[in-house]
Amino acid sequence: MTAPGGGAPLGAPVRGPGRTAPQPRPTDLFAERLVAVLSGRRPVHCMLRHTVGRAYDELAWLAERGRLRTRGTQPVVRDIGYYVPRRGAIEAFARIGAGDQLRAMAFRLEQGPDLRWRCAAVELGGPRMPHD
Repeated sequence: MTAPGGGAPLGAPVRGPGRTAPQPRPTDLFAERLVAVLSGRRPVHCMLRHTVGRAYDELAWLAERGRLRTRGTQPVVRDIGYYVPRRGAIEAFARIGAGDQLRAMAFRLEQGPDLRWRCAAVELGGPRMPHD
């Protein structure tokens, strides 16, 4: 499968002298980052440069409510799926496991003019942040 926005296939090895490490997909990176924040392992402000629009406020609102905080077992990303509605945008979901509990998380990534991916929206099951 081709990387969102064109280019090398997702997860393809990085080409160059002595380099063959696979490049992680943006969906994988962001799912891990979001789970770390929502579980309390990382502070919300670590996502400031990785978000656009209301996403930072949504993330802070969700983290404040401790939606993925558990006692004992740390939440982990079990599965990720995504859809590319247009070039430069990815709508993704992740199944998050913690012990015998399974939660769903949805997020949207948008690629900026600098070709960096940023989170534009994040949701967990349950109440959403009110619109002002």
